[in-house]
Amino acid sequence: MPMSEEVSAVLPTDKELVLRVIPMPSDVNASGDVFGGWVMAQVDLAGAVLPARRAQGRIATIAVKEFVFKQPVRVGDLLSFYAEIVHVGRSSMTVDVGVYSQPLHDAGKVLKVTEAVLTYVAVDEQGRPRPLPPA
Repeated sequence: MPMSEEVSAVLPTDKELVLRVIPMPSDVNASGDVFGGWVMAQVDLAGAVLPARRAQGRIATIAVKEFVFKQPVRVGDLLSFYAEIVHVGRSSMTVDVGVYSQPLHDAGKVLKVTEAVLTYVAVDEQGRPRPLPPA
């Protein structure tokens, strides 16, 4: 899908709101759009919220399946990050994160910016994988 084609979205009700942030002028590239890498870093932070709770301790990001940017992000947009744990293993958890943008001047307009699937692993103090505590 071309990034110039806006597609309206609805904020999800089946995922947990884990982060909200407003990008600032220091977060943009030469074209005036927010850096994709900045958005990716925010997704990693948002994606870690639920696994950190579940692991009851340190976790590490071990994989990111895919990022597809559907819309550009502008300075001043309110970005909302929704997450859901979709798989729990012995020491790892896979999380689906969706990112939605709302212009501050038009809160009724919602655009889906991107979505990613990330995997986190519970680690001990030496950084080695450890089993997750019982749910």
